[in-house]
Amino acid sequence: MRQYVRRVPTKSGAIAVQVVRNRGRDTEVIAHVGSARNPDDLMLLQARADVICHEHQPGLFDAPGPAATPVMPGQARVRRTFSGLLWRELVGWWDRLGFDSIDDEVFRQVVLARIVEPVSKLDTVRVIDGLGLDAPSESAIYRCLRRCQDKDYRGRLAAACWAHVSAGGPVGLLLYDVTTLYFETGQEDALRRPGFSKERRLEPQILVGLLVDAAGFPLAIHAFEGNKAQTLTILPVVKAFVKDHDLGRVTVVADAGMLTSANLAGVEDAGLDFIVGSKTAKFPYYLDVFAEQHPDVDTTQDGWTCWWPLPAPPGRERRLIVQYRAARARADSINIDKQIAKATQVVAGDRPLTRGRFITVTGAKRCLNQPVIARAKRLAGYKGYVTNLPLTGHDATDPATLIDSYHQLFQVERSFRMSKTDLRARPIFHHLKDSIEAHLTIVFAALAISRAIQDTTGVSIRAWLHTLQPLRDATITINGHTITIPTDIPQTTRPLLRTD
Repeated sequence: MRQYVRRVPTKSGAIAVQVVRNRGRDTEVIAHVGSARNPDDLMLLQARADVICHEHQPGLFDAPGPAATPVMPGQARVRRTFSGLLWRELVGWWDRLGFDSIDDEVFRQVVLARIVEPVSKLDTVRVIDGLGLDAPSESAIYRCLRRCQDKDYRGRLAAACWAHVSAGGPVGLLLYDVTTLYFETGQEDALRRPGFSKERRLEPQILVGLLVDAAGFPLAIHAFEGNKAQTLTILPVVKAFVKDHDLGRVTVVADAGMLTSANLAGVEDAGLDFIVGSKTAKFPYYLDVFAEQHPDVDTTQDGWTCWWPLPAPPGRERRLIVQYRAARARADSINIDKQIAKATQVVAGDRPLTRGRFITVTGAKRCLNQPVIARAKRLAGYKGYVTNLPLTGHDATDPATLIDSYHQLFQVERSFRMSKTDLRARPIFHHLKDSIEAHLTIVFAALAISRAIQDTTGVSIRAWLHTLQPLRDATITINGHTITIPTDIPQTTRPLLRTD
């Protein structure tokens, strides 16, 4: 009795594929292969049904004996597998952030490939091909870098980032910090200059200023000469951002390294408020005055906070907030003890002489600076903050709220760490200024997408990639037809996917 494949419409609108045979007037179902709801699934089920029909039927021209291997009609061949789900998710995030306003497929591929695997521009071709795309040529990528500068992609990306952030409501805080990115070369120029390096590297470097919101989402990025003082970077970045987005009154938050009179005056002249870290040199006087005026108050109680007005230029008001935390005191004491131990070794001649806060050198004589040590121990646990925000009156701001706002600076550090590790913004191998700026634009866009994914899913970008990358689509050939089979998505993975 001959077997054949039958297609039967179902009540749900699908098409059931079955292998059947006739027994007299009756039709016997040998196998129900499955139900298809689209042409690709129907073709796959038809091929599987053909294989079942011919499972035990030798070919007409097959040689007899056990060596014969029949070739089944409709036999499928896998041509390749690729990370289709991962790419679709990344493109979805690109569109959700409004980056689709940049109509440049090569630029989009380069940015998203950097999230998947941050490699050199030349090796990016391999990454893009592994994502299942038609990879651009090397020359196409370098032409894309030129377009990035000529068409101001960074400005358009920054505008999209601001629209994304401001859509959630008024933005009250702008956090700013600076880092350094080095180059794998010994040749310097007007931009790449040796300077103070946080990693104590000697190669030429650039300064990178990053402006983010309170959640750490990047809003602007700027490059400066490697030997430029960090305090001279904040005003150009903030003023340009305020001008570009026609901002009202917002608060700029920066660490103590940005605390200069010129910077504070410049921020105020731009119509902005500020919260910056304070140098500890101001503390002793104010703490002594407070102790004299309030002898019964324990200023070493955990969470103790007090504030005083500071001298300021005419027409301006500034305030110093000081807080004591027991946990900070323990950490400060540990660091002070380590510094004292190193200074003691220097005084004893067991360690080379280096600049140290606890060492006094008079001629050839070295000794510990006991007054400075005593002062450092006394100030352990105290942290100061300077602001021009009012702390009294109808529009007063709670000092604890100001301190919490300052502590959001860890979000900038978190974004810097992500750009240096997950996105490998350094070292930079480009040597032309436009190429360097284009590289930073690519990192900026990749950082924005990575932060958006992390903030939405609650997992790190690395964990997100490790979950999605193994889920691969497949391209197969059946009966001369090529179809793509999407991956099966586990239930545990679905919370990591976009809902739009």
